[in-house]
Amino acid sequence: MRILFSTALIVGRLFLARGAAPAPNTGDVSCIVTASSGDDGPAFVDAVQRCDSVTIPRETTLSIATRMNMTGLKDKNINLLGTIKFTSNMSYWINNGFPFEFQDQIAFWIVGGKNILINGGGTIDGSGQVWYDAFATNSALLRPILLTIYKATDVAIKNITMINSPEWFNFVNEGKNVVYDGINISALSTSKNLAKNTDGWDIYRSDNVSIMNSNINNGDDCVSLKPNSTNVIASDLYCNGSHGISVGSLGQYAGVYDIVENFTSTNVHMYNAQNGARIKAFAGPGVGSGIVKNISYSFFTEGNVNNPLIVDQCYMTNATECTAYPSNVYIQDVTFSNFKGTSSGKMKSVVASLACSPDDRCNNISVNDISLEPPSKDGSATYSCQNVNITGNAAYLFGNCKTT
Repeated sequence: MRILFSTALIVGRLFLARGAAPAPNTGDVSCIVTASSGDDGPAFVDAVQRCDSVTIPRETTLSIATRMNMTGLKDKNINLLGTIKFTSNMSYWINNGFPFEFQDQIAFWIVGGKNILINGGGTIDGSGQVWYDAFATNSALLRPILLTIYKATDVAIKNITMINSPEWFNFVNEGKNVVYDGINISALSTSKNLAKNTDGWDIYRSDNVSIMNSNINNGDDCVSLKPNSTNVIASDLYCNGSHGISVGSLGQYAGVYDIVENFTSTNVHMYNAQNGARIKAFAGPGVGSGIVKNISYSFFTEGNVNNPLIVDQCYMTNATECTAYPSNVYIQDVTFSNFKGTSSGKMKSVVASLACSPDDRCNNISVNDISLEPPSKDGSATYSCQNVNITGNAAYLFGNCKTT
């Protein structure tokens, strides 16, 4: 790899040979990073740490063979015009990926600090196919997250294509004021083994996160709000093949109190998916607790979706255990409005399901302007409901709910 440095204080460009010590970042320093025949990760990290602006040119592919720690940054601009491609050395990544205790995750690349911009129209490639094939025979396999925003404030990621992540594409962990705009995501297996758990975004312990104007083709949640996600917007998204726009799952761990508050998702197109708008919480013995509050899903257009609208307070819990050990995650002040489209028919005629634990675990659920239909072979639409108080002009559709 070679790095070209320029600053307002130096006339021309300073060429730094591979292995030479770069000049310190004294302000207003720009670098251009090009590929070598080896591992480009260390030099890329070094350039970002030392330079204000780093450019990866078009027609350039950086090969990343070692993990990249870009935390502690301040006022950085990464102009990704080319490609960042992680190698498929599974043994290295399994043993050296950055570990995250939450749901036993590891990561290729962590970015943290303050006032960081990643943009430029380029690509981040996770070389996921080897992972999809290996996971098919080993469900305990640790697989790296493509890009993790970790303990960062004021971050923008714009106009980037992300392909073939081994698992989650984006993980926002302990972030604040984070914006994703114009992101194209694709996880498509070329073998019979599906690209599983390839969530578009997972948000955890983070506040004020916006995800907008993006296209997602993947094999799990389009967007998922994990515990302690607040003030989040997911808007103007096209999701194909996903598991939906999900709040949760929550209440998984005993002794832990999970919070998701102030979430808005609007203008979403959801196709060929397992779920559309979804809230999911664990029940059963030995689970945790929490609150889901002030949630708004609106203007969803759906096609061939198993569960276009679903609240599941017995997530991964059988009916007997859910009755005996209700969920301790309370759900309140939720609005579903302006839903239209068709289900897949997998749930027969059921197009919407509100299934809550007893004893008023769900309150103030509002449904308005809902027009969902099953495939014609399954007859008229059925709206399922259990242990929910609902309001709104579509409340009559849920005939067995309590209405107020």
